[in-house]
Amino acid sequence: MAPLRCSPLALLAVAASAAGAAADGTFNVVSFNVAGLPEILQNNGESGDKTTNTALIGQKFAEQGFDLIHVQEDFNYHATLYEYDNHAYRTATSGGAAIGSGLNSLSNYDWRDFTRIKWDTCSDASGSDCLTPKGFTYMRWRLAEGVYVDAYNLHADAGTEDDDESARNANLAQVSAYIESTSPDAAVLVFGDTNCRYTRTADNIDIFSNANNLTDVWMHLKLNDVRPTVEDVCANPAQSETCEVVDKIFYRPSPLLSLTPTNFSYIGKLFLSDPTNSSSTLSDHNPLYADFAWAASSTLRSSDFLGGPHGTAFSDVGALANLSSSPSPAGATLSFSGAERLDAVGIALADGTTSFSHGGSGGTAVSLVMGSGEYVNNVTLCQDKYNDHTRIFYLEATTNGGNSASTGTIGSDCLVSVAPEGWGLVGFWGRDGDEVDMLAAIWAPAS
Repeated sequence: MAPLRCSPLALLAVAASAAGAAADGTFNVVSFNVAGLPEILQNNGESGDKTTNTALIGQKFAEQGFDLIHVQEDFNYHATLYEYDNHAYRTATSGGAAIGSGLNSLSNYDWRDFTRIKWDTCSDASGSDCLTPKGFTYMRWRLAEGVYVDAYNLHADAGTEDDDESARNANLAQVSAYIESTSPDAAVLVFGDTNCRYTRTADNIDIFSNANNLTDVWMHLKLNDVRPTVEDVCANPAQSETCEVVDKIFYRPSPLLSLTPTNFSYIGKLFLSDPTNSSSTLSDHNPLYADFAWAASSTLRSSDFLGGPHGTAFSDVGALANLSSSPSPAGATLSFSGAERLDAVGIALADGTTSFSHGGSGGTAVSLVMGSGEYVNNVTLCQDKYNDHTRIFYLEATTNGGNSASTGTIGSDCLVSVAPEGWGLVGFWGRDGDEVDMLAAIWAPAS
């Protein structure tokens, strides 16, 4: 059963259970540069007109029902793409060429905190990359209750002139730094048009593995993690799965969530206007497809998030995962402070060495000291607006023994999260500054 979102009055009589939350599953992803620049600027050498081709792409997206699609160059034919697609969750366009980034996502699952980020650096040395505000997008993609993957879509600078390489290096470094600051301890997917090849060392595509611990699904499944040293450029559609394209899919598991890629394919043959004619491609890029299996951890799990995308990201997950023994929620001391809003939150585990605190220094302090077999297994949060920022206004924690403490003001939008049976609170992750902007509970088994 999903955690309950409710009005303040409903809080008086609500009961919820997370015991039935999904613990494992599968999903698939697709990355596709859909060649949506105006035909007068770039016809891509494809058969058929771009409106017709885009309509066919949208139809095939709908027919195949892919779970998460990242598209690039979705510029002037965006309305046609969405007219023929039927995914439940889709990003709004940022505009046509010269206005928008061309980056959009279509999904069977909802997300939170979708953000568009423009490149700090671009180059027109080999083309017109600075013509439109290319960049990358970020979303926290929700697969199930408390199960999130931070998904990034990107379109890096093209070309191989020195200025192009310099700009592309800066692009990848910008994404890498954003992952470090925004996705600490989170499972991560990065996929899109990198304009990189492993045989071009100046591209520095290794930054994702070296700095962010990401793995290329294609190289992992098709090349046994051996980096290619001889250029083998794919035809369109690709005739083998060991040739290379500039589009990539990277992944990273987390202490909360295992991610295992089970299949990788170039699926250009699905995107032909005439299935019997391999030259009837709908774009000049091969679309990429990957299957994943996921499983929630047996030692650490998350509640759903509440709050807004402000402040600085924090996470207790990594520290909890690195403890010499599994963290126990029993006998912990929960501390928080607040007045009109939640100013700070903290927890000290009974091991005597592990404690965490987040937020600012304001508000009135409240504490909840638990006995040796007692732990928090129910957390209620409420959010509201302050200075146009969504923040956590209210926190109430209740133990398995029925004791509780609270602070802040019950707002208009509340979330009740209940730990899995026999699990309790050991930490948090979210975003903070002088107050708490976003929050989720981290649960661990009590024994």
